[in-house]
Amino acid sequence: MRPQTILNSQGKPIVLNEREQRVAGINQRVVNALGYEVDITTLTTIMKKITEQKFFELAPADYLPVRVGEGAWSSNLLTYRSFAIADDFTNGMINTGGNNARLAQADAGVDQLTIQVKNWAKSIGWSLFDLQLAAKSGNWDLVTAKERSRKKNWDLGIQKVAFLGVAGDSTVLGLYNQAGITDNVTLIVKAISTMTPAELKVFLAGLVDAYRANAVRTAWPTHFIIPESDYLGLASPASSDFPIRSTLDLMEETLRVMTKNPGFKILPNAYGDSANNDLGVQRYVMLNYEEESLRMDIPVDYTNTLANSIDNFSYQNVGYGQFTGVLAYRPLELLYFSY
Repeated sequence: MRPQTILNSQGKPIVLNEREQRVAGINQRVVNALGYEVDITTLTTIMKKITEQKFFELAPADYLPVRVGEGAWSSNLLTYRSFAIADDFTNGMINTGGNNARLAQADAGVDQLTIQVKNWAKSIGWSLFDLQLAAKSGNWDLVTAKERSRKKNWDLGIQKVAFLGVAGDSTVLGLYNQAGITDNVTLIVKAISTMTPAELKVFLAGLVDAYRANAVRTAWPTHFIIPESDYLGLASPASSDFPIRSTLDLMEETLRVMTKNPGFKILPNAYGDSANNDLGVQRYVMLNYEEESLRMDIPVDYTNTLANSIDNFSYQNVGYGQFTGVLAYRPLELLYFSY
């Protein structure tokens, strides 16, 4: 790039003294695309505010129970399930005038489910040169930037595990790909936002009943999770004859009345869209938000060690944690709808 002559208000060239030339030479190159150096001029101002990269983010705990801090440093987490065992109720009826030496019995049984705990750790490092060169920009903290990058890597990783598990690892499954869960492919055959008023009425009439039937009438749903692309279309009126109510308002009110739960939630989730998952379908999820129903565990939440050095020139620390996939402990209380 050819040197540019800078003129003052009188149109004369600006001449820098020795100190100004030295400072300008230092500031000519500060950062490159992914490092420290970029070309600037003496008229360039480095802004104090940094524009940081953004990511698609969801809070897994909004969608399913996430238990943090229990079972730290374990390789597996075992959960017992208790079952009532008894004959038909009428077998307990007795005749007080007869021989009741042998009474019908009730009993209880137990089994267990085990889920593997995964260990995770990543390091960051820097040297005195890195710190001093980064400091020349005047507004970028190298160590903080590296720590934020690692923490974001953990957060986004836990998010994806919560919904899709780990690809190729059958021991780490997510909310959308649990094994052995009923997948209803008849109730929802197209996006809810494209249903006619008549189709919407039939759909709402069958939705909660489908869940109740799947759960053998033992549980009520608390959450209905919809692909984001469909959810964003639910703000349109439910009927052209009654345009003051959106489809989403109608669905929420109907489901809250049906479940007798004023806190029933309809939530959007981009992982339900076929473009964002490896399922090849649009997937809707209805569930009961209880730890005994389904759960993800984080035995050791994200933690980092103190930075240390063996030569006082190069420094390093480690961020680490433990996590599991999602496990449906009561699989009948989780129901998929796909098309």
